[in-house]
Amino acid sequence: MSQRLASSLTSYFWSNTALRSRSVGGVVLSGTVDVSAPPARLVADWERDIASTLFLEPGDVEPLPLARARMRWPDYRLCVQAMTDWMRTLGLDDVLAASDIALMACRGARYHHDGEQYGSAAFCNLFVSEDKGLDVHFPSTGDRIPLARGTVLMFDTAQPHAVIRRGSSGFDAAHFAPGIDCSQLFFTWELPIENAGVARALRIDFDTDPSTASQLDEEQVWLNGARARVCPDTGEWRAAG
Repeated sequence: MSQRLASSLTSYFWSNTALRSRSVGGVVLSGTVDVSAPPARLVADWERDIASTLFLEPGDVEPLPLARARMRWPDYRLCVQAMTDWMRTLGLDDVLAASDIALMACRGARYHHDGEQYGSAAFCNLFVSEDKGLDVHFPSTGDRIPLARGTVLMFDTAQPHAVIRRGSSGFDAAHFAPGIDCSQLFFTWELPIENAGVARALRIDFDTDPSTASQLDEEQVWLNGARARVCPDTGEWRAAG
């Protein structure tokens, strides 16, 4: 993310019962860890759920039952341990254990940010699907990370991102049409953005605009002093309206 854009963005997020202001972290942390493939029967169940229960359309991101993965994947705990070990390389020893975890499925993802629902958190993701020719793209930072089994990410929820076809210039629903094997499964943790280690890793400053924060009643992201949204096709910031 350019210094100019970074300094123009402000996330207003819930801190206990009050809204607080902060900068938007312009760093995306990524890597690869060694995790085994999920059992074939479990993958088949996931795919059946995606097709017949979630009815995922191109760009959709939805949760799957986590309990089934815990019960039917003998190496589930090893996945969590691999993620814990990676976090330790970032100086974040105990954050995961105290953070909520979910299992998610996506069929690509349109450009979006999550700062209006999860402004008080950073996301930490572990992908468990095989490489299907997809990337997660962060247009503001320029990061474009190939998705494969063992890909790990940590990023600010207010940072625009999408899952798009490798080699494409933006999100295109045609790349995720019926009959194309393009679903991705991943574990995601919500890390507290006010944790000193998380804030340091993502280079976040707090209380950047306390006056505005005191006047708002919901989480939101502003650009250049006004509420902003993200174009779902390109990831560019635009004035909300």
